[in-house]
Amino acid sequence: MSTVKVHTATLDNGLIVIGEQNPHSKSCGLGFFVRTGSRDETPVESGISHFLEHMMFKGTAKRSAMDLTMELGNLAVKANAFTSEENTVYYGTVLPEYFPQYQELLSDMLRPVFDPNEFDTEKKVILEEIALYQDRPQFYLFEHALRDYFADHPAGNSVLGSTESVSAISREQMQDYFDRRYSPSNITLVASGNFDWDQFVSDAERYCCTWRDFKASRKLTPHSLKPITKEYTKENITRAHVVLLCNGPSAQDDQQRFALSLLSIILGDSVGSRLYWELVDKGLVENAGCEVDEKDGTGCVYAYASMDPDKIEEVVSIMRGILDQRQVFTDSELEQARTKLASRVVLGGELPMGRLMGLGMEWNYRREIHNLEQTKQKILNIDRAAIESALEKYPLDDWSEFRLLPG
Repeated sequence: MSTVKVHTATLDNGLIVIGEQNPHSKSCGLGFFVRTGSRDETPVESGISHFLEHMMFKGTAKRSAMDLTMELGNLAVKANAFTSEENTVYYGTVLPEYFPQYQELLSDMLRPVFDPNEFDTEKKVILEEIALYQDRPQFYLFEHALRDYFADHPAGNSVLGSTESVSAISREQMQDYFDRRYSPSNITLVASGNFDWDQFVSDAERYCCTWRDFKASRKLTPHSLKPITKEYTKENITRAHVVLLCNGPSAQDDQQRFALSLLSIILGDSVGSRLYWELVDKGLVENAGCEVDEKDGTGCVYAYASMDPDKIEEVVSIMRGILDQRQVFTDSELEQARTKLASRVVLGGELPMGRLMGLGMEWNYRREIHNLEQTKQKILNIDRAAIESALEKYPLDDWSEFRLLPG
């Protein structure tokens, strides 16, 4: 009989608390999952979600930035954070005996003071990060391609923002954004591993009860666009890069997202897929892949490759040919894809950190909780009919094409 137990609670101010207890774990995961990201920014705020993520480590009313750094080090927390188009997550893993101290520390971090000196210093760090990523061709292509593909839809907003937008962000703008988005009812506190549930909830009430609740809404609209073709150039690169994008399942399309994820593994997994054998194994490209990118209320599927510029026409032709044959696959290919995906989900969720991310993201997107066994069985139960049904809703036939070439 399994000793893993999952609990949920809602505090008076709307903060959702989720915990998956596993007394056999040797560590604990803890994280705040905030349902906010670049798609919730106005144009003049571009990059502010990511900037704010950095400021969470730069001081509170009780602790300076150095205090936070020292205490995280003293607890030996493997702490980090990330920002995406739709979520900002603050998380870490710690030994069970230090879990209560880390919970208090992380809760305090979620109430930053935006110290002026730290704000100005961190802005310079962000600007350096933007410059660094703009030098990476694959990042450059995907950022520009998603922006143009989604057009006026907020799912295409840049996470980092631009040098111009971040340079212009003020402390007052950041405080206003925080006051609009960091509502306790827009945040989920999640724990996994070996911890005491009752103490966890009691401490959450103690540390977070003063957080004022308010409505932090997000407009969810599907994305639809006629296929477009666009070419970018960039100096100081020697490789060509291409990405094909088309409409795909949202994070809420439960059946379709699993079915098309299996199909994407058949078409473009990093090893043993059709793109791999036809492009990578034959030495035509440096790398290639196909993936489903599920988003809140919308989504896309993309296929990507990088190659010598003189091979781009041949490579794109092969990619489109493989994608055109998406409905033709063998039982062996399907079985291999099921095994791959199920194994990755289970292996990724064996440790508290993996379960932390799974629980938090699943709740933010679908307001559901599934254990590893349920998720594994859902994957293993996907058959040919399920993929064919998913392709009826998302036929994957209107591909937009974006190329990045040496300038």
